[in-house]
This record gives sequence, structure tokens and C-alpha cells, in this order.
Amino acid sequence: MQISANGIAIEVDDVGQGRPLLLLMGLGMQLVSWPPELVSALVTRGYRVIRIDNRDAGLSQGFDHLGRPNLLATTIRHMLGLRVPAPYTLADMARDAFGVLDAFGIEQVQVCGVSMGGMIAQHMAVLQPARVQRLTLMMTTSGSRALPPPSARVRSALLGRPAQSSDAEEIVAYLERMFGLIGSPDYHTEPVLFRGRLRAIVARAWRPAGVARQMVAIAADGDRTPMLGKITAPTHIVHGAADPLIPVAAAHQLHRKIGGSTLEIIEGMGHDLPVPLLPRLVESIARTP
Repeated sequence: MQISANGIAIEVDDVGQGRPLLLLMGLGMQLVSWPPELVSALVTRGYRVIRIDNRDAGLSQGFDHLGRPNLLATTIRHMLGLRVPAPYTLADMARDAFGVLDAFGIEQVQVCGVSMGGMIAQHMAVLQPARVQRLTLMMTTSGSRALPPPSARVRSALLGRPAQSSDAEEIVAYLERMFGLIGSPDYHTEPVLFRGRLRAIVARAWRPAGVARQMVAIAADGDRTPMLGKITAPTHIVHGAADPLIPVAAAHQLHRKIGGSTLEIIEGMGHDLPVPLLPRLVESIARTP
């Protein structure tokens, strides 16, 4: 279903009853990128699971009228510490999420954000702290420039694109290569199942210009370290020890800066949600502070 939130159309999936739990996906990913096994397990645990397509992704409102940004120029400006102009901000995306909650009449919610979704969740916890009951930050970062960056190989892959951007199978192959690069070395979703899910995601929506605009929003957000001390929600941080996209040092820094937070480092986990790890990740989300 689509909901008008923060003045734009946001696609939402709402299942289950009980404690509201908002799941925020990462860069360019869609609400269907959350594995169904994880969603079902959380519903069984008594959660009302709310997933959204972030703006410019999936079936939510796009911003193509703002044009496709020059990622090389953005990268250079970011590396030089210069201001990065952005079509919208991560704080805007946090307000989108609150708009969805407002439309449902939900006053308080538990929030779990993955990667960029975790960055948006940080903003939610600071913008309206009374509404965030609990925070789970998975494979995410404060954006501090003091943290180690992704490897050159990963950065290059992020700036790439499929050779035939209109060919669905080429896009699926590109995504397979990307997840092969950043995914968990010790945990793997069965290849046929994984490929089928990628095909379904691409068939639902493929919006590379939206991904580029989201990347610029991340770069423009800069270092969130100064705001971490303002997070009062009980916070659990989950990160893979083998994450090549956001190295594990980011999790340790979040843990140091967010008062009272707990930290869970998973050996052999990269930057993905592989099926063999889902039972553990459900426990991580559902744990009592």
C-alpha cells in the first residue's frame, strides 16, 4: 500500500499484530529485500512488522526530476572534506518514516536499520527520541572520516553499473557479483534461492538513478558522531567481523559513543542478511534491552 508521509508517497508493508517494529533497508534496497523468513519469525514473536521502501527506491516516490548526480565529483568533494550538495537528506528520510507512523497512529516504535537504514534510524532516535523505544543498528556507521573506508575494490564496484542496464538478467548478474564481493564469507543463501529473490527484486523496481541520489545523501550527511551522544533509546549494535563495505571498526565506534549500547560482533558475517544467520539476527532484534 502507498501512504502519504512527509508530503510524499511511501510504499509500505504492514503485517502482524502487537509491538510495532519498523524495518529500514539500506542503499537502493527495497522492503522486499528483507528476507521473508526473518519477517515471518518476527511476526511469530509478536511483532507488528512495518517495512517501507525508502524514497527513491522500490515503489515509493522518486526524484528523477532532480537529475542523476555525478558520483565521481561527489566522491572527490567528499574526500576533500568539501560540502556535498544533495537532492534530499537522511533526516528527510527519517521524517518520511515518522510520517508513515503518523499515518498509522503509532506513537512509539522499535526501529531496526540496516546499513543506510541504520543511518536513518540514528536520525530518528535524535529527531523524536520519545517515539523510538529501542534501536537495532545493523552493519552501519556514524560516517566518521576517522573510520577505515571500504576497500578500493568495493568502492569501484559501488560506482559501477551493469553493462546492459535495461537487461534484467544482466542486472541480476551484476547484483550477484556485488553481493559476492560484500557478502558473508562463512554464511551463504542457497544460490538458486538467492538468484530467484534478486530476480523478483529487479522485476519489482530497478532505479539506479535513485541509488545515486541516495549515495549523495549519505555523503552529504557527513559525520554523525556529534549526535550519537543524544541517542537515549536502548541500542543494540550488530555487525559482521568480515564486513568489507563498512569495516567492523564502525560498530566499535558506535558502541563507544552511544551510551549504554550493547555490541554483537558476528564472525564470518559480511554486509548482507544470509539465510543461515537469520535465526540469530531475529534474536538480536527481539532481545530484551
